[in-house]
Amino acid sequence: MNAALHRTVLGACPHDCPDTCSLVTTVVDGIATRVQGNPDHPMTGGVLCTKVSKYAERTYHPERVLTPLRRSGPKGSGQFTPVSWDEALRDIAQRLHSIAQQQPEAILPYSYAGTMGMVQGESMDRRFFHQLGASLLDRTICASAGSEALAATYGGKLGMRVEFFAESRLILIWGSNSISSNLHFWRLAQEAKRNGARLVCIDPRKSETADKCHEHLQLLPGTDAALALALMHELIVHNWLDHDYIAQHTLGWEALKARALQWPPERAAQVCGLPVEQIIQLARDYGTTQAAAIRLNYGMQRVRGGGNAVRAIACLPALVGAWRQRAGGLLLSSSGVSPFNRAALQMPQLLGTRRPRLLNMSTIGDVLLHPGDAQWGPQVQAVVVYNSNPVAVAPESAKVAAGFAREDLFTVVLEHFMTDTADHADYVLPATTQLEHWDIHGSYGHTDVLLNRPAIAPQGQARSNAQIFRDLAAQMALLQPAYAAAHFQATDEELCRSSVANTAIDFDALLHHGFAHIPVKEAPFAHGGFATPSGKCEFDNPQLARLGISTLPDYLPNYEPPTAKFPLAMISPPARNFLNSTFANVASLQRMEQRPLLELHPDDAAARGIADGDVLRVFNDRGMHVCHAAVNGRARPGVVVGLGIWWRKHGANGTNVNELTHQQLTDIGRAPCFYDCAVQVERITPATAPA
Repeated sequence: MNAALHRTVLGACPHDCPDTCSLVTTVVDGIATRVQGNPDHPMTGGVLCTKVSKYAERTYHPERVLTPLRRSGPKGSGQFTPVSWDEALRDIAQRLHSIAQQQPEAILPYSYAGTMGMVQGESMDRRFFHQLGASLLDRTICASAGSEALAATYGGKLGMRVEFFAESRLILIWGSNSISSNLHFWRLAQEAKRNGARLVCIDPRKSETADKCHEHLQLLPGTDAALALALMHELIVHNWLDHDYIAQHTLGWEALKARALQWPPERAAQVCGLPVEQIIQLARDYGTTQAAAIRLNYGMQRVRGGGNAVRAIACLPALVGAWRQRAGGLLLSSSGVSPFNRAALQMPQLLGTRRPRLLNMSTIGDVLLHPGDAQWGPQVQAVVVYNSNPVAVAPESAKVAAGFAREDLFTVVLEHFMTDTADHADYVLPATTQLEHWDIHGSYGHTDVLLNRPAIAPQGQARSNAQIFRDLAAQMALLQPAYAAAHFQATDEELCRSSVANTAIDFDALLHHGFAHIPVKEAPFAHGGFATPSGKCEFDNPQLARLGISTLPDYLPNYEPPTAKFPLAMISPPARNFLNSTFANVASLQRMEQRPLLELHPDDAAARGIADGDVLRVFNDRGMHVCHAAVNGRARPGVVVGLGIWWRKHGANGTNVNELTHQQLTDIGRAPCFYDCAVQVERITPATAPA
């Protein structure tokens, strides 16, 4: 075979996952024939999840958007006509310019982690909207409750290095189905297990990960803080404490001690729905095992008290001195060590003296339906969506869909496919996939930087996100002579280089290997040195008083506890073969997931006359979702599990689980409460079941 026509290209997985894998794409005659894990990258180890191993299938999907499209039918109808790039860019720029001349804050960008790349996710786009003076977006939809809680305790998104979990003797996997959402950590946990470590899963669902652990604490949703406080109680009364570490490296111990002593295991057992013996044994294991490590994930912070729960759990390693060993401590996110120069990429100085309002992406339904007033500001008149599918993924989606259905709302969507959101656009612009552009990535699950080279030419007329915003900026400069077009000249490769300029990362090494290690201590807090103002692990943080919450970690009950009307708590974790809504239209993955499901405990199913496979009506006062029953032993009594996120158009009645979720926000971080939701479930008889 001609070597010039057969090559491999190093890249990086762009998706919202802590593993951030290094990829090797095989290209034959310009066609990507295979996407594999890079065996030379220690964290990836040559292994990919099922989803990303299908990346070539996704890139060459027959339904991919390959030309600019202009709406030709009603919003939401999916009726579009192909147009040229010149025509689309010119019209979009004119519409945005007209709005910006009157009320620039009436323009709203909406993006999140469709790509985690620094260039395609937060470079030219941010410059573009800063130059316009558009409203700022509060990007809260996934992780901000946990992130801000961690920062309030440790000073940033910091923790133990993931590779050292392989040496741990006890691992608490808390709020994570690691087999499906953190595969490469799971490999490390399995190594530790083979070496004698005990694995404990803490999760309301009996997940695939729970199946493989020694112990599963199947607590009620939103009760994690109560469990953490009860563990503290037992550590205190049995003196399983590292008094020296507490004295030297923590702040607020006496106050936290008083709080924890209010939470004996019997109280927590009642709140959490757990046997008291499980709590007592877990505390004993945690207090008497060295090294003990916690792999915390973001599922447990998607409730009213999610920030407090993260704070409570984050205090535990300091109490027992687990940070003294490199295989002890806690990891929620490691992204705080990333070296990227975000200011150089985003150029916030383009705002000048303007201070636009901040609108929360988690309440986009209410935002788009707000008429505007003197205090709130102008009604949103234009939305530019990229790296996200809000009509499917944002809470209370009936309101989200209604907002995007406004005929007076000008909507532009940069996309690969006609998603639920793209169906509501005025223009859909074809974006490149990860195989077709440059980008650079950090990680929130390990401490490497990865470079993504384009493996193939863009399909059809697709352009990278950064290039689309460059092109829009050029059009704006024609309309507005003061528009600073000079800030939009750097190429995508040049942006990759500038993002790590003057850092410890060698760009030439990235070009050669595809990844580079960030210099990080093996045991970052062995001698204290937290990134907080005090330099200590802050059990008591007075800054939290401004949020109107306790400065100490506390348990806050859910907004929506079960009631007689809606007696079931619903959580909606990702289906194993989907990642948010990104892979929900890939045929091979759809076949694996089969159809939208709701998992029920056999007792809850029997009480409602429901059998496995029945068509169900899941409902509350916000809406109704039709799906199929899965009575598979994974849900606990009183809790149902709606696996997501399917596109709404794939639902039997044009909905998904977010028809049922609400827009109330977490205690810390202004984040959504997807897993704080009460519902009722009924069987639909065959006579009324949808076709």
